[in-house]
Amino acid sequence: MAEQRIVITIDENGKINASTEGIKGEICLDELQELLGNMEEIQSISKTDEFYQSNELKSKNKIQNKKQ
Repeated sequence: MAEQRIVITIDENGKINASTEGIKGEICLDELQELLGNMEEIQSISKTDEFYQSNELKSKNKIQNKKQ
């Protein structure tokens, strides 16, 4: 699985910039909202190519053999 992280930078004026890396699809916005909460008013959102990619959910199928 690729590394997923959220990068937060705060400039000298106190402006917060948050970006995600390795988090694809709309879930990145959910993760940022959970982390930042109502901390700041969002002034702008720039969506990267990763936003438009889908998360690959891998599921494992388990096969059970039953004796008859």
